[in-house]
Amino acid sequence: MNQPARTPFVAALADASLPASGIAWLDRARRENLDAFLAAGLPDTRVEAWKYTALRALAQRSFAAGDAQAADRVVDPAALALPGVEGPALVFVNGAFRADLSSLDALPEGIGLRPLSQALASEPEPLRFALSRHYREAGEAFARLNAAFARDGAVLRVAAGARVAAPLRLLFVGAPADGDVAWHLRNVVELEEDAELSLVEQHLGTGEQAHLGTVLTDHTLHAGAILRHAVLQQAGAASSLVRRSHYRLDARAQVYLHALELGGGLARHDVWAELVGDAAAFHTRGAFLPGGRQHADTQLAIHHRARDTVSSSLWRGVASGRGRGVFRGAIVVNAGADGADASLGNKNLLLSPQAEIDTKPELEIYADEVKAAHGATVGQLDERALFYLRSRGIPGAQARSLLTAAFARAPFESLEHEALRAHVEQLLLAQLPG
Repeated sequence: MNQPARTPFVAALADASLPASGIAWLDRARRENLDAFLAAGLPDTRVEAWKYTALRALAQRSFAAGDAQAADRVVDPAALALPGVEGPALVFVNGAFRADLSSLDALPEGIGLRPLSQALASEPEPLRFALSRHYREAGEAFARLNAAFARDGAVLRVAAGARVAAPLRLLFVGAPADGDVAWHLRNVVELEEDAELSLVEQHLGTGEQAHLGTVLTDHTLHAGAILRHAVLQQAGAASSLVRRSHYRLDARAQVYLHALELGGGLARHDVWAELVGDAAAFHTRGAFLPGGRQHADTQLAIHHRARDTVSSSLWRGVASGRGRGVFRGAIVVNAGADGADASLGNKNLLLSPQAEIDTKPELEIYADEVKAAHGATVGQLDERALFYLRSRGIPGAQARSLLTAAFARAPFESLEHEALRAHVEQLLLAQLPG
């Protein structure tokens, strides 16, 4: 078979040196994933998972392999603050752990949180299952890239029965460097039986930079565990950020995911959930708001593999300027997942003639006694609602802003943490035109 022509992006990686860990299984997995990436290259729009997200511009770029001065990059700690949310935080800048910006002195009982580099140095074997994985699908190029080059990340474990009410934070910061760099982070999150955790994941960009970042995270929830996960993505306006979040839920485990996608020139988030235990539940709420020339792509895939599992998803998209949004929501009810209950809805607003949103709901059912529904819409503001507000004396521009804000805010009404919900609303208002 003829190999695809190597673009500058791929050619630069062919000459890059892989991180050497001295751990045989890890170094072997890194090499195999890189070889698979080099053989296939970046996906094009003929690959279904990338049908609406072209990578031609990225393919013509090359990046320095990591930021050698990441430990010295100046980052204002005030820029990392999250109003109303304090406590333990693990911070990475351009892919490097920053102890000076992190706060790990007051970890609650039952919580283990440390950088991946430290975990690999002391006890790598518990990480073997996650880190030795191979990614074989045509659309998994960035997962391969991350598995090959990630040197660090977060390892978070919650002991059986531990209940942690105050949120923990993981912060991934892109900061200006001497040139454009590529950084990769690998996270492993595990909640043991009946554990409960609130987690805030933030992606921030400071200054003018056009880095490439990839983040790959495995979340494993054992029986009865509960994860409340909020994701706030505010990457740099010219940066490219590609993430993959994998959730595996055992019996009676529950995930409540709220995701806000605001930043990045190219921002892609793959959310993959496997409900492998009876009565597991996965609930997602989110919004993406591309403006200017931003491109925001959210891929949601939920697999029901056990009896009486539940999933619900409510997503909103708002595109302005020449912004483009992509949303794909796929639900698969596998054989044996009788009694599954699944719903997915995606509504989208276009605020300018040049804005575009492509949405694709998918539903596959291979089991009996299943309750499932899905739907998607793309349109403009309701003229009747606009007329009602204007008839009450509200100017047209203000009426449009009020309706748009209410539309985008809807997925976050179920966010339990009051200060976090208020902060999300402020971010939405700052992002929306007008």
